[in-house]
Amino acid sequence: MGSSSCHSVIIVGAGISGISAAKVLAENGVTDIVILEASDRIGGRIRKEEFGDISIEIGAGWVAGVGGKTSNPVWELANQSSLRTCFSDYSNARYNIYDQSGKIIPSELAAASYDKAVNSAIQELKNQEEANLGNTISEIPSSPKTPIDLAIDFVLHDFEMAEVEPISTYIEYGDEEFLVADERGYEFLVYKMAESFLSTCQGKIVDNRLQLNKVVGEIIQGSSNGTTVKAEDGCVYKAQYVILSVSVGVLQSDLITFHPPLPEWKTAAIMKCEVIVYTKIFLKFPYKFWSCQHGKEFFLYAHEKRGYYTFWQHMENAYPGSNILVVTLTNEESKRVESQSDMATLNEVMAVLRNMFGSDIPTATQIFVPRWWNNRFQRGSYSDYPILSKHQDFIHIKAPVGHIFFTGEHTSEKFNGYVHGGYLSGIETGKTLLDEMRRVEEDRIDMESQRNFLLDPLLSLTESLTLTSTGAVSDFQKWDDISTVATSRLFLNNNTSSPVTQEAIK
Repeated sequence: MGSSSCHSVIIVGAGISGISAAKVLAENGVTDIVILEASDRIGGRIRKEEFGDISIEIGAGWVAGVGGKTSNPVWELANQSSLRTCFSDYSNARYNIYDQSGKIIPSELAAASYDKAVNSAIQELKNQEEANLGNTISEIPSSPKTPIDLAIDFVLHDFEMAEVEPISTYIEYGDEEFLVADERGYEFLVYKMAESFLSTCQGKIVDNRLQLNKVVGEIIQGSSNGTTVKAEDGCVYKAQYVILSVSVGVLQSDLITFHPPLPEWKTAAIMKCEVIVYTKIFLKFPYKFWSCQHGKEFFLYAHEKRGYYTFWQHMENAYPGSNILVVTLTNEESKRVESQSDMATLNEVMAVLRNMFGSDIPTATQIFVPRWWNNRFQRGSYSDYPILSKHQDFIHIKAPVGHIFFTGEHTSEKFNGYVHGGYLSGIETGKTLLDEMRRVEEDRIDMESQRNFLLDPLLSLTESLTLTSTGAVSDFQKWDDISTVATSRLFLNNNTSSPVTQEAIK
């Protein structure tokens, strides 16, 4: 049987949302908190790994939305910590397309395919809008069929949808993106936040308010006794409030059981959200065999199967001499690759690379394949709502249920899917909980004032009745005094109004 403890607030999940929410609470005097993290580290889907003598970002890797009139708050955190970054220029990727014979597809053909894909996506969006209005659809957009069309379609929809439907991140913060290339990792920003309110020793968090390897399996809401959180190791935690900072993939899974079950409006909003699986496969080679010229950092592979090892990046701009290539898969291809061995993936990857660069290139000496979909503490990489999602869906997905508050990038209507979305949602949830705690405290003070308004006159009367007079008091008089006081207390305990109580005493 595990231990049991009581706190003011329990925070489930130590990703950027949970940590930023905890920081807001701590800075406002709510220090009796406990953060329960299922894994052995903080950061959530911001995670670095050591690979090929450098730090690679296997989860979130970019600060997206830089260069606009308004500064991205995560970009500000990166600058404050002097986080090393590298500008990413995707503009030439659509013109660096290899076919299966290793030839670069002519730029004019690539441009025409790209324009066709953009127009098709815009038409599809118009059709969705017309369908929602009940109107007849006038034009059916063409589906991509050729390898080049499939490659362009993959890039447009899995990477660049801003060219079809404006994305709030780029509108608000700018359209530049910077790859994090720092040995401390992107997660260093999360650690810096945590260190501002948690105790550390020699650069490590040693505060018992952060508890790692605590897999939450049940959340039980009582009518008046607050909320109970049970971990799989048997430990039980109780608090008046819970902030649930887990991914929407986890919410859609059966990892956490709620008692009573979440209401239908909540589960409906959760299930409407799509979960994107985004897999960056890292490959270390003994030497470079690809071009490192300007504009060649990103390149594409055109295959008859959409998304089949399509999007490539070399790491020489970020880490010169690293000899590392990265290929990105999404969704069904991600799930397929996660289910097979790394050796099988390496064989597939090398076949693709030899189609592009020739049969004499060396085999990769190392491979790293993240598995976000099969990670039961994540169940995906980030949230993605249908373009025409309703505002009410976002209201429902972040709305509290009783004393359970929900946070994470999936609760951000403007910035879902982005690191800054997670960061800002945590701050917003922390402030919302603070407002609720203040409201409850104000109600308590009001009730206390009302109680004192009723009690003070009675206490004064009680004291006057119990004072010993200078003369002898008969037993009859003593009994009469006691009876009067008991009557007044009886009416007070029955919560009668002040006029009725006073009348009863008379």
